[in-house]
Amino acid sequence: MPENFDKKERAFSRDVHRREQRKIRAEKKKQDKFWFGLGMFGLVGWSVAVPTVAGIFIGLWIDIKHPGQYSWTLMFLVIGVVLGCANAWRWINRERENIRRERENDGE
Repeated sequence: MPENFDKKERAFSRDVHRREQRKIRAEKKKQDKFWFGLGMFGLVGWSVAVPTVAGIFIGLWIDIKHPGQYSWTLMFLVIGVVLGCANAWRWINRERENIRRERENDGE
């Protein structure tokens, strides 16, 4: 009976320690949560805006240098938006994966 009690006591102690460490990490992250969210919002916006604007400028340049039947500006605008959204999606998925891994490590 005492051996079984020691195992339960050690398991309880490990569980309390793990929860305490998780709480300490959460308190540290809570302070940065607002600024991190604001920064992420800005980063996603810029990752879409920059390729879109670059596409517009490239399209305008082609339209001025080589006028034709089709609007290169509109084509490169769409290409820029698609590339920007794909870039933002990839970045968000990478961050989500990092958060998932971090949560799994907390459970150990």
